[in-house]
Amino acid sequence: MTRASDSTALDVWRDPALPTDDRVDHLLGRMTLEEKAAQLRGLWVGADDSDTGVAPHQHDMEEPPAWREAIADGLGQLTRPFGTAPVDPAVGARSLARSQREVAAANRFGIPAQVHEECLAGFTTWKATVYPVPPAWGAAFDPDLVERMAAQIGTGMRRVGVHQGLAPVLDVARDLRWGRIEETIGEDPYLVGTIAGAYVRGLESSGVVATLKHFVGYSASRAGRNLAPAPVGPREVADVLLPPFEMALRHGGARSVMHSYTDNDGLPAASDPGLLTGLLRGTWGFEGTVVADYFGVTFLRTLHRVAGSDGEAAALALAAGVDVELPTLRCYADPLVEAVRSGEVPESLVDRAARRVLRQKCELGLLDPDWDPEAGGAGAAAEGGVDLDPAPQRDLARRLAEESVVLLANDGVLPLSTGGTIAVVGPNADTAEAMLGCYSFPSHVGVAHPGLPLGVEIPTVLESLRAELPETDIVYARGCGVDDGDTSGITEAVAIARGARVCVVALGDRAGLFGRGTSGEGCDAADLRLPGAQRDLVAAVAATGTPVVLVQLGGRPYALDGLSDRVAAIVQAFFPGEEGGPAVAGVLSGRVNPSGRMPFGLPRDPGGQPSTYLGPPLAGPSEVSSVDPTPLFAFGHGMSYTDFSWSRPEVDGAVQGPDDPAREVATDGEIRVACTVRNDGPVAGTEVVQLYLSDPVASVTRPVRRLIGYARVDLEPGDERRVEFTVHADLAAYTGPDLRRIVDPGDLELRLAASSADPGLLVRITLRGPVRQVGHTRRLLTQSRVVRPDGHRS
Repeated sequence: MTRASDSTALDVWRDPALPTDDRVDHLLGRMTLEEKAAQLRGLWVGADDSDTGVAPHQHDMEEPPAWREAIADGLGQLTRPFGTAPVDPAVGARSLARSQREVAAANRFGIPAQVHEECLAGFTTWKATVYPVPPAWGAAFDPDLVERMAAQIGTGMRRVGVHQGLAPVLDVARDLRWGRIEETIGEDPYLVGTIAGAYVRGLESSGVVATLKHFVGYSASRAGRNLAPAPVGPREVADVLLPPFEMALRHGGARSVMHSYTDNDGLPAASDPGLLTGLLRGTWGFEGTVVADYFGVTFLRTLHRVAGSDGEAAALALAAGVDVELPTLRCYADPLVEAVRSGEVPESLVDRAARRVLRQKCELGLLDPDWDPEAGGAGAAAEGGVDLDPAPQRDLARRLAEESVVLLANDGVLPLSTGGTIAVVGPNADTAEAMLGCYSFPSHVGVAHPGLPLGVEIPTVLESLRAELPETDIVYARGCGVDDGDTSGITEAVAIARGARVCVVALGDRAGLFGRGTSGEGCDAADLRLPGAQRDLVAAVAATGTPVVLVQLGGRPYALDGLSDRVAAIVQAFFPGEEGGPAVAGVLSGRVNPSGRMPFGLPRDPGGQPSTYLGPPLAGPSEVSSVDPTPLFAFGHGMSYTDFSWSRPEVDGAVQGPDDPAREVATDGEIRVACTVRNDGPVAGTEVVQLYLSDPVASVTRPVRRLIGYARVDLEPGDERRVEFTVHADLAAYTGPDLRRIVDPGDLELRLAASSADPGLLVRITLRGPVRQVGHTRRLLTQSRVVRPDGHRS
């Protein structure tokens, strides 16, 4: 076809007044096989050419073709133009606009690429706000705040020309040894789903496509090893791993899904049509795009060995439902085209994927006649620059960091008083690295560029404490490194601790990639001992008799291995971002009353993994095993500087006493469960009311408890609030012996509690009626509201 012969057709598919599907059909019908296939692949034009690269196996791939050759038939996606190497946002916006003009000009339909970036803890680019990592979102138990954060992240991305964000991670933590624990929101599917759904709503509200990852099973890999096989059964997949994705799709509106790297019981997710097409599209009705995790299609040949060639890998992935190969063109390039030409792959599969890609581009305005690569960031750059770390974003990063800090234990030493001398020691006391997860730009890319400024201001714990307590003499010694095993500095740390009235020990992780850190992608742990000589440091300063405040800054909770009884207080912060230093210092000083709650249990022993609170009776301590997996601090645990009392457990407005009969509810009905929470202490504080469900007798083993609702309750001294949950019987659904999800009649226990281990307030109900089979349209959420004693919403 010639350009002239297409002029009328082009007018049709560019017409925004027409339905999207009509526009896409007109365009698709005029494209050659090569042009359609070009829409199914990305190009990583800025890939790191250092010795280490961004990811292993990156350099196992052949070098991509020259730019002009690669874009001749069009291009589906541009991979990480901002997040591969340091680039000033304004310069990057201009460069991206130039690349987009070239992509559009090179193909005969003038279609630009869709641009994606990482955005797990903020837009992963130089000079952009670095927010706390996902476990901190979980610790905050505050979906509204996470939604606001994601909207701010998306606004910055869209401003510089990015259309898609590769976040959030919805993997439910199953083994704390896994290096990517720092990317998970927690160990409970309800918490993960509600927080991730909020992130999706925020990102999508800015016009950026949210990408749910990793679908599914990645976090259940054997022994917590990255990419290891996931020996998970269908019931664990259905009841633990899938619900967060259901929540984020239905209640978040995500428009993209990324497949997992792992194989589930021998079947790689990237080649599983039952998962990516049957369930995701056929049952759930998903209409967006499925994108490959980086090199995931090629891994079907090189790592999983279920394909003998790149063409076979392309055929498997495309048939399964993977629409776009990322990060760069390989299997979906010439090997796919040749497989179609030879008859090995039906062209209809290419059409199916291309239609989804073009529909999304149409929704993003990339097919409109007024599309302009200069809009947004490039235009702003011409006017004087692009600020990706403005004050409102820093303020929100501070608030989320403050809400996420967890006070685990305190014998009264906290909050710290002013005056005298405080010793601050530890490898994470005076380094900005202690605030940063592996998908923050400084840790992800900046480490490969020695001498590069961080790009944003990141105060350390030491600096922040000195600012927080200006009238206090604060002395410092590093003591040891994170994981180097060097104990030579412990003597100095002991000396300054002995002369102080209290010693703050800041320890934990250093984020990195593929063995270049103690936490992060590819940085798995053999056990949960504190890395390096950190335990020796804590033990030594504790032996001085000076009260010790232990502050863990990292990506996973570590077992304290006999240290918990030797310290005066324990604080946990999960890589809290650029404002993490002031947030931690604020908690230590008392300026911030801690309200964070643990999104995982903190192990009592370094071994005994994997173990989460979400298990049946035999998953806990018993007489048949000498290993006790009971955590030192349970999921949901967290302390405050004030005291709360809970009273009046209610069902449908009536107080239920311990001897009152259980409330009867239909197997398709709902009830209102409530309690009253009062602040009996001297300062304002926030309690997190958690609602747990127990099913004492079921047709398969069930968790002893599982979270089905929660609410943050802000209270001034002496104030009280009524916290009410509306619970549908669908929340009691589980996957039965025949793998059908059912709600069956019988007794249930609901507990309004402060953690998964707290006895809390018990409410008993009995479900009456027939066994109901429920599917993907079941109720997924418990509605909550907080009201004043007069009945008005708080």
